[in-house]
Amino acid sequence: MMRFGSFGKGDRLSRRRLKNWLRVACLAVVAVGFLAAAAWNNSAVGQMEGQTAADTTAVASPDAPAERGDSTPIEPSLDSEKYPIVTPMTGNMLFYVIWAVAFVGSLIALVFAIYFFRKVMAADEGNEEMIEIAAHVRAGAAAYIWQQYKVVTLFFIVIAALLTWMAFGLEVQSRWVPFAFLTGGFFSGLAGWFGMKTATWASSRTAAGAQKSLNQGLQVAFRAGAVMGLTVVGLGLLDITVWFAVLYWLVPALGYEPLGLVSITVTMLCFGMGASSQARFARGGGGIFTKAADVGADLVGKIEAGIPEDDKRNPATIADNVGDNVGDVAGMGADLYESYCGSILATAALGVAAFSSGLLLPEDVQKQIAEGAVTKAAAVLDFQLRALFLPMAMAGVGILLSIIGIFMVKTKEQADQKTLLKALARGVNVSSLLIVVAAYLLTRVLLPDFIWVSASVVVGLVAGWLIGKWTEYATSDEYAPTKNLADQALTGPATLIICGIANGMKSVWFPVITVGAATLLAFGFSADWQFNDVNLFAMGLYGVGIAAVGMLSTLGITLATDAYGPIADNAGGNAEMAGLDPEVRKRTDALDSLGNTTAATGKGFAIGSAALTALALLAAYIEEVRMGHEHWAESAVAEKAPGWYKLNEQHIAKVTKNKEVVSFLAMPAHVRHAKVFDIWKELDTSDGPVEIREEIIAEVDGAPRFVASSTELVPTESANMIDWMTYYACNLMNPKVLVGVFLGAMATFVFCAMTMQAVGRAAFGMVEEVRRQFREKPGIMDYSEKPDYALPVAISTKAAQREMILPSILGLATPVAVGLLLGVAGVMGLLVGTLTCGFCLAIYMANAGGSWDNAKKYIEAGAHGGKGTDAHKAAVVGDTVGDPFKDTSGPSLNILIKLMSMVSVVVAGLIVRYSLTALGIF
Repeated sequence: MMRFGSFGKGDRLSRRRLKNWLRVACLAVVAVGFLAAAAWNNSAVGQMEGQTAADTTAVASPDAPAERGDSTPIEPSLDSEKYPIVTPMTGNMLFYVIWAVAFVGSLIALVFAIYFFRKVMAADEGNEEMIEIAAHVRAGAAAYIWQQYKVVTLFFIVIAALLTWMAFGLEVQSRWVPFAFLTGGFFSGLAGWFGMKTATWASSRTAAGAQKSLNQGLQVAFRAGAVMGLTVVGLGLLDITVWFAVLYWLVPALGYEPLGLVSITVTMLCFGMGASSQARFARGGGGIFTKAADVGADLVGKIEAGIPEDDKRNPATIADNVGDNVGDVAGMGADLYESYCGSILATAALGVAAFSSGLLLPEDVQKQIAEGAVTKAAAVLDFQLRALFLPMAMAGVGILLSIIGIFMVKTKEQADQKTLLKALARGVNVSSLLIVVAAYLLTRVLLPDFIWVSASVVVGLVAGWLIGKWTEYATSDEYAPTKNLADQALTGPATLIICGIANGMKSVWFPVITVGAATLLAFGFSADWQFNDVNLFAMGLYGVGIAAVGMLSTLGITLATDAYGPIADNAGGNAEMAGLDPEVRKRTDALDSLGNTTAATGKGFAIGSAALTALALLAAYIEEVRMGHEHWAESAVAEKAPGWYKLNEQHIAKVTKNKEVVSFLAMPAHVRHAKVFDIWKELDTSDGPVEIREEIIAEVDGAPRFVASSTELVPTESANMIDWMTYYACNLMNPKVLVGVFLGAMATFVFCAMTMQAVGRAAFGMVEEVRRQFREKPGIMDYSEKPDYALPVAISTKAAQREMILPSILGLATPVAVGLLLGVAGVMGLLVGTLTCGFCLAIYMANAGGSWDNAKKYIEAGAHGGKGTDAHKAAVVGDTVGDPFKDTSGPSLNILIKLMSMVSVVVAGLIVRYSLTALGIF
């Protein structure tokens, strides 16, 4: 088995080979840039880059191709100083600069990830026993992750085949979606792999650093966590920028039909499904692995055998340490990777959609259009690109600011949690304050007429910070809730568990209010506080998306503080098993206690960002529904003669004289009109599209209408959010929506039950194995025999692979099944139910579990008599209950929320065309 240890001595993946790989990667990047430049100079692409009429303007007469397709600014007839020309970003240097900010930012993240990895590897690895212990953990983690990737690969092959069939066979979505799906999963898995390998190399080095000083131990652990953080944001943003270059430049340069910006952003959004699927396996499987080992180690080792935590006599202790790396490092990395990419891509899609109609163009620009200084298509394209690149530019700048914050994390030799928390907070707070300034400047450059969008960014940042601080308050043993919970241990495990459940439930109120307030504020700032203005509604949704981007803009350092936790935990285990000086264990315990709080804070941050990202994805789902209608119309009537065609009861297509296909929506009230109902019902679409006679639908005053009722059809390309809600009757009185809400809420509870039962079954096997070894190898207790560490690792690995399948299928199949049965309205209800119920349940479980864990550590630090007392044993029982709460079911819920959203986006075209509602059956 090949070991990854770039720059590490004795590794089979040599430094020379890694450099060769990097050279190949650089050459590939240069090649993409060269092809992009070639596409830029291609006269067939340089003006609109595939910006089709459907993506730029809403035109009354579809038979006017010159007006619809014209995108080249005409010569100005106005004073150029008074009325500056609105030149699309494709025609000025600003475009290159903004794209380069994001692209170069991603490369800088990867460069610094390598830099921090080298710093970690240069640190002292400790004595031979420490090195041997770390090697056991590293081998176990590698064995597990490779086994997981084998299962994931098979899964991805099956899903990619289904997506290919949907794209090329059914023609219900873009043909680029299967490839986007694969790259999303690949980069997500790659980020988790690098982070996990770094963490396993860092554990003994952190313990060795703690031998010298607390600060050195903190530096090694945090720099190793920074590798995870920077790898996630670097690979995520690299994937986004390269995909944009391919779809926007390379596709036309190779002679394929250019893609519109709406098509590009929606297609890119679909690679989030790959990231979500990978995260589901990484987080869920890793969580089952680590908690099965943790519960087995604690129940048998601490309570039954009475030996310390991480004692090398415990056969499950290596499996426990392996689990920290595969669950809390690789799993959390994959989790936040999908949130990071999803928020950027959803916001980009919403920005492009917001400006597609041209109604939001500033007054001075509209005046220039009216007076002939610029075409509407050119102005629309310019603002679409500006809105698209703002979240990408913020992510690129956020990477640089995260690196600055990482360098600011250091502490004095004072082993208390407040000092350590202050050290980590310093780096996070500095990065957050700087991103506020950057958000204002970037908005000033890209969207100066919408400067208050920058306030939405600040809202997202503040919301993330508040949720993190609240989680810290709810779980840290520095504050009353956890101290009071520890007091309950004096009366036994029952009261401790009751109080912990209550604490977790109570802790939900603040994050819910925070996210709710953030949503309203972000929407209000971006929509100029016009909540009822249909034209500004899309801009408000863009504000919600940009708030999610703001929350995640400094993910490089935020994730570093989270990944630091399991590394510190492993360092403590290494120190204990190697029998280091008690002072070293005291220092690693201080780092570990801080790690529990930062991990809980990271979980709160992850679910908070998941909520805002899911809200943005909910709005972006409508854009995929729009594309689904257009794909349907194109594939159904492309070969038909010019004329009007009925596709189903409410979907109409027109083939123009030049064979262009235009899609229209007929609202429910339109087709139920007394003068229309009977003649409309006579057109039976059960055997395919039916041509509509001119006496039924005709153009009147330049707009298509039902002749009998004079009601106007709505062009699919310009339908707004309110139009879509009306079209699909997405309201609380629609039983399909209500049933979808109930199914979404139900799915979160069933999902948690599955993952909790999975941990229980896996832990049962672990407990039995540890008991067997203690029984059959009595020499373990007096160190005359060595435990078998490999068998518990194998037990957890097999259990995790087996048990993660059903929960994953639940997340993937539910949106498809609900969509096919209940249509788009049912899916909207499903996503709302999953988001609201899953958000509350995830916070409850994460905070309850974190509080139980820190209550145990608070007692182990000396409260209520310390280790070995009845209070301590009660706290251990509470901690074992909390383990699957905080490390398996709770954090997996935010992945479930985003996975269902992403699956819904990807299969929207299928649901639009083949649901029972679309077929007229239900």
